[in-house]
Amino acid sequence: MSQSTLPKDFLWGFATASYQIEGAPHEDGRADSIWDTFCRIPGKIAGNENGDIACDSYHQYKQDVKLLKDMGARAYRFSISWSRVIPLGGREDPVNQKGLQYYVNLVDELLANGIEPMVTLYHWDLPEALDERYGGLLNTDEFVADFAQYSRTIFRALGDKVKYWVTFNEPWCSSILGYNEGVFAPGRTSNRSKSSVGDSSTEPWLVGHNLLIAHGAAVKVYREEFKSRQGGQIGITLNGDWVEPWDPKDPKDIEACQRKLEFSIAWFADPVYRGDYPESMRQQLGDRLPKFTPEQRALVQGSNDFYGMNHYCANYIKHRSGDPEPEDYLGNLESLLSNKEGQDIGPETQSPWLRPYAIGFRKLLKWISDRYGRPIIYVTENGTSLKGENDLAKEEILEDDFRVWYFKEYVTAMADAYTHDDVDVRGYMAWSLMDNFEWAEGYTTRFGVTFVDYENGQQRFPKKSAKAMKGLFDSLMSKS
Repeated sequence: MSQSTLPKDFLWGFATASYQIEGAPHEDGRADSIWDTFCRIPGKIAGNENGDIACDSYHQYKQDVKLLKDMGARAYRFSISWSRVIPLGGREDPVNQKGLQYYVNLVDELLANGIEPMVTLYHWDLPEALDERYGGLLNTDEFVADFAQYSRTIFRALGDKVKYWVTFNEPWCSSILGYNEGVFAPGRTSNRSKSSVGDSSTEPWLVGHNLLIAHGAAVKVYREEFKSRQGGQIGITLNGDWVEPWDPKDPKDIEACQRKLEFSIAWFADPVYRGDYPESMRQQLGDRLPKFTPEQRALVQGSNDFYGMNHYCANYIKHRSGDPEPEDYLGNLESLLSNKEGQDIGPETQSPWLRPYAIGFRKLLKWISDRYGRPIIYVTENGTSLKGENDLAKEEILEDDFRVWYFKEYVTAMADAYTHDDVDVRGYMAWSLMDNFEWAEGYTTRFGVTFVDYENGQQRFPKKSAKAMKGLFDSLMSKS
């Protein structure tokens, strides 16, 4: 086989999200998001932590850009806090110019340092006012209209300088973790020990539907009002893990693997690329899975200029017999970390769900490419936590050899997919630029290539992995 390479213009860099790094929750007119509210509920976040300070990037963004430049990054994916820009969130509500100016300044700083901005419009932090006003993501008409106008505001302010746009980050997580499991904001679930409100059997499917329609509406705004002049690209970012059968000799386990990919990835990608939900979902969920009107289908189908791909790990899949529970969202199957022979899919990390399996990355890239007609793919997140990293002294944390190994394995697997599998992958954003607020896990889990000293003014110290990335990409891109 010929040596694997990446194209010379490959766009690589690092990713973050607004609530996880910015802090300054009420400075310069920002209002609460659903995550600010969720963090105030005792027991929802490890250590009862929140994002009030996080990495203090609202004040230290120039240091963040310097980090990126020092690492040799070509791009930076970040998200915008909707409630910083439009504190009350709605299409008739006032725009907060001070909040908007922060993002203008950040984009200008990136461009001045030769770094391409990739902007995510929504990374889970809905303005709290919209959740209170009409139920937020549960309200089709209001949410879609408000998101379209918010998107228009951002395109108008930043679009002359930004060429890469992501509408939503991981709608699966917003839908399932926010409205089925109840472990992410707004925390709705049928489990009454966790929440007094929510219906896990219906709400996640409605939320997923509304996110797709809102994505389509924002893309329509961009294409009709801005794209011809600004020349950017826009897409949605979907998360998905690779799957292997628990028993490779059992046809039902093999079939369940396909169903798992459909329930997690094709749930959102099929409507965008094929015009409707997968048949496996329709069969299991029946009328609980919303139907697209002709107008909605026209909005959603064909609404990606590229496929945004978040990927971390893999699982073994074991089929279930019998009828699925109404709350089931996996596809009537079990997702496991070891197979029938007792072999683990990959080594342990700090995150119980994350077991590295780099060949699965290559396989999933090919699966997506084959299913959706070889779309342009940007890997918008990929990274790992380290087991026990947060318990180490700073000097030991900086020697993150496991993360160096992870990135080498995964980036090489991606280059294999590009070189040998005809996958059109054009960019890669490592998660994350720095340690940050890791949602329900608070600050107990670190994903950064940069150590953030939360005890001493959020000082930043690059780890070994930060310094290894440029050499890794240079070696793969110089051969092309």
